[in-house]
Amino acid sequence: MARPGARKRKALVVLAPLAALAVATLSACGGASTGAEGGGSGNKTIGVSVADQKSLFYVAAVQGMQAEAEAKGYELKVTSANNNSTQQVSQVNDLLTQNVGALIFISQDSTAASAGVRAANQADVPLIAVDQKPESGDGELATYIATDSVKAAKQLCEWMFQQMGGSGDIAILHGVLGSTAEIQRTQGCQEALKENPNIKVVAEQTANWDETQAFQATQNILTANPDLKAVFGESDAMGLGAAKAARQAGRTDLISVGIDGFPTMFDGISQGLTQATMAQQPYKMGQIAVDNAIAYIEGQGDSVPKEQYQDTVLITKDNVASEDVTTFYGPDAKTQQ
Repeated sequence: MARPGARKRKALVVLAPLAALAVATLSACGGASTGAEGGGSGNKTIGVSVADQKSLFYVAAVQGMQAEAEAKGYELKVTSANNNSTQQVSQVNDLLTQNVGALIFISQDSTAASAGVRAANQADVPLIAVDQKPESGDGELATYIATDSVKAAKQLCEWMFQQMGGSGDIAILHGVLGSTAEIQRTQGCQEALKENPNIKVVAEQTANWDETQAFQATQNILTANPDLKAVFGESDAMGLGAAKAARQAGRTDLISVGIDGFPTMFDGISQGLTQATMAQQPYKMGQIAVDNAIAYIEGQGDSVPKEQYQDTVLITKDNVASEDVTTFYGPDAKTQQ
């Protein structure tokens, strides 16, 4: 997690070999090019620039893209920036020089986002933004595909408050400050807090989507706030880190939640370590991104909505056994035992 600066999720990758991808090219069966209207080039090659291929969310998104491109007879040129915005800007420019018909862009941070959109616009290449939305500049996106993080966070915090009996102290662990997902998830929980005046936020710390940072932050928070009832982690990695810190401190009663739907979080809920997550749909989002790119290449860009927010699914002990993680993270997702 989205993850949406970009979402630097540090979750453990438990998918197949794509995790080590730096630069990969998937060639699908060819075919005659069709003319494009509205910016498409008419060729059958789609450029893909992602922030990294370590995050489970991004790995699943790329796998969704690959499956859809292969099914539709398109070629993908995929690059991974390894969480380096300068490298990502260079990779985007390189993809554009290869005359791709469209560019799918999961940006590393706001710097890479703005530069990437500007470069694609100058090259007259439709840009499909996934997960992270450029927050400034005059660039034009063909479409933006992301989780509805405001809605997800509000629903999750409301559920957490219900488990607390409607009152008590909580802590919030923030993702990368200023990133799309951090802003929206904070907003969603704040909306829930306004409707629950007996819930008190006693601590807020930034843990940058990282489990280890969340573990350390929660240790400090628990020391200062022994009556803490719950922790809202704005990502699964942070929710897991908080839960492990609570368990080490003997606080097995502490409620810990996150947003992502990672296989590791499914396991955490099954084992009683964590209590809930909002499962995102990165595999589906990757498929949508490729379908939208093809629509622009084939001159049907007018049919693509400008914003496409995807719902999440609340996963708790009540439904974790019946929900299949591969629904969200693709057929290669594996739970960690």
